[in-house]
Amino acid sequence: MWDITTMGEILIDLTQAGEDSQGIPLFAAIPGGAPANVAVAAARLGARCSFVGKVGQDGLGGYLRRVLEDNGVDTSGLTAGEEATTMAVVALTPAGERSFRFLRGADRALTWEEVPQGVLEGTRMFHFGSVSLTEDPARTAVLRAAGRARALGKLVSYDPNYRAPLWRSGEEARRRMLEPLPLVDLLKLSQEELPLLSGTENLEEGTARLTAAGPRLVLVTLGAEGVFYRWQGRTGRVPGVPVAVADTNGAGDSFLGAVLSRLARRCGECPLEAMECGELEEILAFANRAAALTCSRRGAIPAMPTLTELEGDHP
Repeated sequence: MWDITTMGEILIDLTQAGEDSQGIPLFAAIPGGAPANVAVAAARLGARCSFVGKVGQDGLGGYLRRVLEDNGVDTSGLTAGEEATTMAVVALTPAGERSFRFLRGADRALTWEEVPQGVLEGTRMFHFGSVSLTEDPARTAVLRAAGRARALGKLVSYDPNYRAPLWRSGEEARRRMLEPLPLVDLLKLSQEELPLLSGTENLEEGTARLTAAGPRLVLVTLGAEGVFYRWQGRTGRVPGVPVAVADTNGAGDSFLGAVLSRLARRCGECPLEAMECGELEEILAFANRAAALTCSRRGAIPAMPTLTELEGDHP
């Protein structure tokens, strides 16, 4: 039924959106959460997507559900609980870089029993991130879902997006974030996260260590420099697309959603089967364009490009 199912946090990004006449920061309530971002990014690019997660029984939770549905993402796996909808305060530097402060709520309360098994059975790819690994019961639910997807022969995608304030220590974060790797086919991480997970800043050596733990394809995003990949023992780089940056929030999720949307177009039971490096580089070039266009606009989900935009004259 679906090309891609993502699971994890969906939240409100209270994102700085300028100042008033007295210099007081103004914030906009922007829909976000990395797995939800990936689902929307892929859906806008033509993939059939579903989301599994939890919001509060409040106005913000209802708003987030409508955002997913308005973007064509199935919400049969989105439940509502007693805790408030999660929020993240996102402050921006003049260069558009982000700082986070999380106000955790319903997303961490998702249980395994609330995960619809039909969603896992009816998808080709399953994606999750590491924010859900910080606390139970969400941690157990996500790991069990990833294991179930793997057992069903689905492609499992994982983004260990490190958010230091959510962890007691860097060592705990490293241990928990490495735990799912044996279940993972596609691993996407940022250049800043590579030393934490691999123990080295060297792209060649670090990605080799990570693939030895399980993932078949490793993608390291390099910001404006593009992406480094390791696939079937070979490595390479695909350059980024120059753009005037308004906001980097959601760029990595837009990139990954674009990658998954392109993999969804491939024939065969496994979307990675018989893929040559040339085809992979074409997919990554498309994803770099999606990330660049996202960076040129503010917000996470609102900034995600459509297929028409990427196939036109945009970056």
